Amino acid sequence: MYVSCSTLCFARHSFEDALRAIAELQFTKFDAALHEAGPHLRPSEVAADVPAAAERLRCGGGLTPAAFSIEIEAEDEEYQRQFKAVCRLARVSAVPLITTSAAPSGSPIDAEVKRLTRLTGLAAKEGVQLAVPTCIGTLTEDPDAALDLCERVPGLGVTLDPSHYLAGPHAAKSYDGLFPYVRHVQLRDTGRGANQFQVRVGQGEMEYGRIVAQLARCNYDRLLSVDIRDAPEAPFAMQPEVRKLKYLLESLV
Repeated sequence: MYVSCSTLCFARHSFEDALRAIAELQFTKFDAALHEAGPHLRPSEVAADVPAAAERLRCGGGLTPAAFSIEIEAEDEEYQRQFKAVCRLARVSAVPLITTSAAPSGSPIDAEVKRLTRLTGLAAKEGVQLAVPTCIGTLTEDPDAALDLCERVPGLGVTLDPSHYLAGPHAAKSYDGLFPYVRHVQLRDTGRGANQFQVRVGQGEMEYGRIVAQLARCNYDRLLSVDIRDAPEAPFAMQPEVRKLKYLLESLV
């Protein structure tokens, strides 16, 4: 397993400054957030000029992009155009995995299976794996629904973000059945109380050791991404917390 860093850890910086901050913390790989409403590289910008987007990914000085997390706000044909462009960017940048959200919770699962089957096929044409994140507010907030999607959509993987199970509406359920389908992991410390989705490293209840052990049993040999969100309301400085979690995860792998 390898430890990487999400660009969202430094969301209040420009994309280039975020990469510099990640490099200063001695990461070698990063998880790039391509969110249309985000502060960094946007899917619409990628679709407008894939080579220019690829050049921006190379400005990190020793850093290698290892995964994309994408949020596309367009619909129908424009959505598909931007998704294909992101897949092309992944191919030319040697990024093996793209994470995109599942449909909102309560959506018809049959329709979502059809949508994800189509997207998984488009990604596969560029040699890229598609995964859906475990996320509150989407179908995958329920680990049983996430497992159902993986079993019904050929080639689909899961990006495990266990904070959404620890602090979400299905906290009592086990998500162990998802580990064979995990293709990427995003981590921060989280508590079970109100407003404890993201807390200082060591003050939450995240069982990092158990998660790493379960992944090892499934021969997982991919990324553990530090994904502490740089929100304006965060009551701590990002860099020390990112460094602490990096060292903790490196001690486990």
